[in-house]
Amino acid sequence: MMKRIVSVLIFSVCCGLFNSLQAQIVQPVTWSGEEHGDSVRLSATIDEGWHMTIISLADREWKDEYAGSFTVTLSKSELTPVRFNACDDRMCTAPEVWEYKSLELRDESLEKSKVESGKLTGDSERGLWVIFLLGLLGGLLAIFTPCVWPIIPMTVSFFLKRTDNGMRNAVLYGLSIIVLYVGLGLLVTILFGASALNELSTNAVVNLFFFALLVAFALSFFGLFEITLPDSWSTAIDSKARSTGGFLSILLMAFTLVIVSFSCTGPIIGTLLVEAAGRSMLAPAIGMLGFAIALALPFSLFAMFPQWMKQAPKSGDWMTSFKVVLAFLELALSLKFLSVADLAYGWGILPRWLFLVIWIACFAGIGVYLLWGMRKVPTVRKVIRAIVIIPSFAFAAYLVPGLWGAPVRAVSAFAPPMEIEGREVFYDYDEGLAYARQTGKPVVIDFTGYGCVNCRKMEAFVLANDSVKARLKNYVFIELYVDDRLDKDSDGESEGNENSRLQRERFGSNAQPFYVQLDAQGNQIAKPMAFTIDPMQFINWLKY
Repeated sequence: MMKRIVSVLIFSVCCGLFNSLQAQIVQPVTWSGEEHGDSVRLSATIDEGWHMTIISLADREWKDEYAGSFTVTLSKSELTPVRFNACDDRMCTAPEVWEYKSLELRDESLEKSKVESGKLTGDSERGLWVIFLLGLLGGLLAIFTPCVWPIIPMTVSFFLKRTDNGMRNAVLYGLSIIVLYVGLGLLVTILFGASALNELSTNAVVNLFFFALLVAFALSFFGLFEITLPDSWSTAIDSKARSTGGFLSILLMAFTLVIVSFSCTGPIIGTLLVEAAGRSMLAPAIGMLGFAIALALPFSLFAMFPQWMKQAPKSGDWMTSFKVVLAFLELALSLKFLSVADLAYGWGILPRWLFLVIWIACFAGIGVYLLWGMRKVPTVRKVIRAIVIIPSFAFAAYLVPGLWGAPVRAVSAFAPPMEIEGREVFYDYDEGLAYARQTGKPVVIDFTGYGCVNCRKMEAFVLANDSVKARLKNYVFIELYVDDRLDKDSDGESEGNENSRLQRERFGSNAQPFYVQLDAQGNQIAKPMAFTIDPMQFINWLKY
C-alpha cells in the first residue's frame, strides 16, 4: 500500500510536468500543403478564438487578419516560406515560419537555418535551462547552510538503524525530496497560472513586494531573525516517521528535512521562484527540480555510503560565514526588483549610479567580512576564503568605472538602463513619427521594458556599440516602454498600455526587445528584429 502511495505521488508530479510542458507550446495555427501539378495549395486551420496575420508569403498583398481558416494556391515558382503569427484576446505568438518543403515550424531567430526533426529552440528553452542551473546552484548552496548540513548525519543514523535494503531506501529518500520540491513548484504554477506569473515579473507593485521579501531574506541570513515553520510540525512528522515502517517513513523523513531546513532553504527557494516567475508555466517546477536534485544528492550518497561521513567537514562557524555571504548576495539581487518599480513609476529613487554603489558595497562587503576573520580559521579554510575574497574585491573594482559611464556589461541584466550618449531619443510614438516626417528620416522603434532582462543586455552589447550608434544617427530613434505606469491620457491609461497595444496590434508581437524599421511616413520597411548580442547582426538589419 505504501509503495502505491509513493508511486502515485511520483506519477502525479511527472504528469504535472508533462502537462505544464504541453501548456508551454502554443500553436493555434496548423498548416498543410497539397501539390496540384505546377501549383501548391496551402491551407491553414486557425483555432477558435484566434486570428492569424500573414507577415510574408510570395509577393502579394494580404488582408490584415484571418480567422477560422485560410487557403491560397500558388505556383511553385512563387512559393516561399509562410511567415505569420497569431493572436487571441490575451496574447500573441512570436512570428513563425512554415515551409511547405520541410513542413517545419521555426522560431524567427532561426529563420535562415533548418530545424532538425521539427525541434523548436529559442529564448524560452534557454530560459528554462538557466532556471534549472540556478536551481542546481541554489540546492548546492543550501547544503552548506547550518540548517541543512547538520541534518545529514541524522539522516545517515536513521538509515543505519533500518534492517531492510539500504541502497533502495537511499534512492527512495532522494526521490521523495525531489517529489516534494517539484510539487511545490507545480503548486506555485497551479495557484497563479502562466499569465499571472508573467504579470508578477513585470508588475511594479509586485516587484516592490519581491524587493521587500528578498531584503527580509537577507536580514534573516545576517542573523537578525530566523524564518521558521512551527516546531510542532517537524516534531510530529519526525515522530511519525520513526514509528512508521516502509516507504511512508522514508517520505515522512524527507518531509521532515523540508520543514526543519526551511529557515535556510526558504530564502533560496523564494529567490528562485521569484526569478522563475514570468518565464514560463514550467519554470517554477524546473527550478525546483534542479534545486531538489542538488539537495537530495548528498543525502542519498551519504545514506548509501555512511563511511564517507568520516571525511566530511564538521558543523561550525564556517556555516555562519556562508550564510552572511549569501545575505550580501540576496541584498544585491533585491535591487533588481526595486529598480523595476522605480523606473516604471518614475520615482527616481534608484538611479544607475546608486544601484552600482550598493552593488560595489555588497561585493566589497563580502571580501571585507571574510578577510576580517581570516586569522581565526585553519589554513585550509583560509585558502577557501581567499578563493571567495579575491573575486569579490575584483568584481567590486570592475563595477567602479560604471559610476562614470562604463557599460559594465556583467550587470546589464540587473542594473537600470544606461544612457547612451550621442543619440537623440523620443519616448512618444506620435512625437517621434512627426519629427521623422519633418526631417525625412526613417524610424527605428525599440519596444522595451523596465523589467526586460534581455533589453538591458542588448543595450549594453549592441546599442552602446560605436558602429551601431553611428548607423542609428541616420534614424529617428523611438524608445517605447511597455511597462511604463505613468498616465498619459485623461482616461488614466498608462504609457505602457498604449505602447504594448501598438506593438501587439500593429506589429503582431508582445515580446521584448523588439525592433521595427519604418519610413518617414510610418510604413514598415524591414522585417522586425528580436534579441541579439551581435552588433553586426543588428547593423546588417539596418537599411540605412
